[in-house]
Amino acid sequence: MGSIHAYENKSGKWYRVLYKKPNNAQGQKRGFKLKRDAQAYLDAVEVSKRHGQYIAPSDGRTTLETLATDWLTAHKHNVKPSTFHSDESAWRVHVQPMWGARAVSSLRRTEIKAWVAKLSETRSPTTVSRCLGVLSGILHDAAEDKRISTNPAQGVKVARKTSAPRAYLTHSQVEELAAESKYPDFLRFLAYTGLRWGEATGLRVRHIDQSGRRAQIEENAVSVNGQIVVGTPKSHEKRSVVYPAFLGPAVEAACRGKKRDALLWGDGVKYLRPGNAISGWFSAARKRAQVQHSEFPTLTPHDLRHTAASLAISAGANIKVLQRMLGHASAAMTLDRYADLFEDDLDTVAGALDAARHDQLIGKKLAKEKL
Repeated sequence: MGSIHAYENKSGKWYRVLYKKPNNAQGQKRGFKLKRDAQAYLDAVEVSKRHGQYIAPSDGRTTLETLATDWLTAHKHNVKPSTFHSDESAWRVHVQPMWGARAVSSLRRTEIKAWVAKLSETRSPTTVSRCLGVLSGILHDAAEDKRISTNPAQGVKVARKTSAPRAYLTHSQVEELAAESKYPDFLRFLAYTGLRWGEATGLRVRHIDQSGRRAQIEENAVSVNGQIVVGTPKSHEKRSVVYPAFLGPAVEAACRGKKRDALLWGDGVKYLRPGNAISGWFSAARKRAQVQHSEFPTLTPHDLRHTAASLAISAGANIKVLQRMLGHASAAMTLDRYADLFEDDLDTVAGALDAARHDQLIGKKLAKEKL
C-alpha cells in the first residue's frame, strides 16, 4: 500500500501520495489540499493496479508525435506500399498538425468528433476515414501499452461515402475504346479478365499458360509517388485467371520473341502506365471514342475491371466464380460491390419460378384431365 504525507509551502499545508507502480518503481502525486482527496487518489491507484488498469501519469504525457514514429515504422511492414504512402501523407498533412504536439492522455472524444466534422467540410469521406484511421491506430497502440485507458477515437463515425455510378462498357464499346487505343490488346485483356491495372502490367511471360489460356497472378506493379513498386497481389493471394479464346492470338503475339522473365505487355522492360489523367494515352483513347459516339461513357482505367464484372455476370458467371476472377477476399465483398448488376436477375428468377410451377402443377393437372 502507499502512504500520504503532509508538506507545506507558501500557500499553506498540502498532501502528497506515495505509491508503488506495477513495476515497483516509486510513484507520487502532489498538490492535494485535503487529505481525503489524497486518500481517494491513493485508493483509485490501488484499485487500478489490482485490475491491471494502472496508467502512469508520465506515460500519458508522451506526445502523439513521439508515438507516431514507432506506429508508422511498424505500419509500413504491415500494409502495401501504396496504402502506407496514403497513410503517411494523411499523418503528415492532417493528423500531425492538429494532434502531434498533444499529450496522448489529453485527447478527448468530443474533440476528435469535432475535428472529424470540420475535416468533412472540405475533404472527401475517403480522406477523412483515412485520417481518423491513422489517429485511431496510434491511440490503439497507446492503449495497448497502458499509456491511456481507452482509445477515444474508437467508434467515431465518418460520413458514408456515396459511390458515383460506375461505367460499364458493352462488348461493342470495349472494341470501340480498344480501336482508338495505343495498346488495344492490353485494354481488351483488362476488360475481359477483370485484373487490376498493376496485376495486368505486372504479368510476365512465365506467368502465361497459353494452352490452358490462363494467367497466373503473382505480382502487382503499383505506382507510388511516381515510382513503380512491385509486390504481391492486393489480397496477398496468388490466383489463376482464365482469358477468353479470342484473346489467345493477342497473348501469343505479346509473348513472341521475349524471354520468360520479360514483361508480357509493352516492350517487355517498362511497365505500362495509363499516363496523365487528362492527356495520357488512355484518356486520349476515351476522348476519341466519345467523339465518334457521344453516348460513350467517361471512365477510368479501373472501370475496365467493373466492365469485366458486368460482362461476366451477363454471361452467366455466379458470385463465387466472379470472386475468384476479381481476387476479392470473400464472395460477400463481391456481392456488395456489384449487387446492382444482379438486379436484372430478379425478373429472370421470377419467370423461371413461374415456369417451374406451371410445369409441375398445371401441366400435371392437364395431363390427368386428358387421361
